Amino acid sequence: MLRVAVIGSGPSGVYTAQSLIEQQTVPDIEVYVLDRLPCPYGLVRYGVAPDHEKIKSLQNNLRTVLEHPRVRFLGNVEVGAPGLGVEELREIFDAVVFCVGAATDRHLGIPGEELPGSHPATEFVAWYSAHPDAAAVRFTLAARSALVIGVGNVAVDVARMLSRGAAELAATDMPQGPLGALADSRVEDVWMVGRRGPSQAKFTTKELRELGSLPDTDLCVRPEELALDPAYRDPGELPAVGRRNVEVLRGWAERATERAASGPEAGAAGPRRRIHLRFFLRPVEVLGDAAGVRGVRFERTAPDGHGGVTGTGEFEDIEGQLVLRSVGYRGTPQPGLPFDERTGTVPHRAGRVLRDGAPLPGVYVAGWIKRGPTGVIGTNRPCAKETAQSLLADAPALAERGAGEDPVVALTRAGQCPVPWPGWLAIEAAEAEWGRGLGRGTVKLPDWAGLLAAAGAADPTR
Repeated sequence: MLRVAVIGSGPSGVYTAQSLIEQQTVPDIEVYVLDRLPCPYGLVRYGVAPDHEKIKSLQNNLRTVLEHPRVRFLGNVEVGAPGLGVEELREIFDAVVFCVGAATDRHLGIPGEELPGSHPATEFVAWYSAHPDAAAVRFTLAARSALVIGVGNVAVDVARMLSRGAAELAATDMPQGPLGALADSRVEDVWMVGRRGPSQAKFTTKELRELGSLPDTDLCVRPEELALDPAYRDPGELPAVGRRNVEVLRGWAERATERAASGPEAGAAGPRRRIHLRFFLRPVEVLGDAAGVRGVRFERTAPDGHGGVTGTGEFEDIEGQLVLRSVGYRGTPQPGLPFDERTGTVPHRAGRVLRDGAPLPGVYVAGWIKRGPTGVIGTNRPCAKETAQSLLADAPALAERGAGEDPVVALTRAGQCPVPWPGWLAIEAAEAEWGRGLGRGTVKLPDWAGLLAAAGAADPTR
């Protein structure tokens, strides 16, 4: 029996487990999917916006793998804690695959970034997604103007959440705290700002179009900023996604110009909120003081002719009492593993972890910690398959030691309190019951105590 530990139960971890159990070359294999949280699915549960029910339904596919007879889910296991490092894992398992994603946000590196009211977008996402690590985080949304720095899908999600009404989100699994904050929100203007042009934005067209379908919300796009982008004038040379994005933005800009020319209709009320999409603006300072942020100073940029941008020396201040920085995720060092600070990844060759250029026996990586935070959920499939193939090629050497102590017993002896699959099912049932009591559908439990109590687990270290 070849025992493999997969660290992380998001898409990359589950796809790795799937690749291992569906192959035919090493039939006698058992996969233990370990996660620090008592709940599976990673960013599908804690990163996908609550109103994206179709994407969240991917959990059903991941569930099928985690319920396979030769796969065991064990949540509430903190790899890297004292007594459970890489060496201890290798005593319990024949191989270990780290699928831990990219846990932190990238920094802007500008003055004022840490002022009160300036937050990483990952923190805001964790708050409205009920991540238990964010249980103490509070967003009152008393700001009149909010700035989202970045033009990727996470930035679009954040802008959309700030612009949606609480009534529209009541049918989702969003916890009561964030739902109430959105109901009391005073935000009128949401600014989404990118340092480059629209053709280089990282959002997908589907996400972008969703902004245009928000009720009582106006989309504001400046034609002169679109026109700065060389690809805007000749979109035929763009990849399909970039071309579609430019077409959507062009349509919004033309409608805005037509509305401005015709003037407001007599007696018509203005939209409840406005989303401003701005381009060619590079943040250089978050403005404010100890009392909070007041806005962001941007330098206007221009295409440099080589796919990048250069500063123009002209500046623009945009008012805002809430700043959410969404400029990408970054991997964090894993105890006992080598780490490349430049890329935020673990050095590897086809998924085999490399230390000083040589493979670290029995230790592998997949997902964002392997390749960086790139691609969509489906990109994890070939990535996971490559790593699984490397592990399977190494199987004869890995299995030489034979089966050791039962992994659950060993993890418990190492100070962990594993939550098995039935514990997760109990959490699901508790969330459904809580939602019914609120007159809603399933509502996520937002804190560690509630999750562990529902799972019937206890952990005195938390």
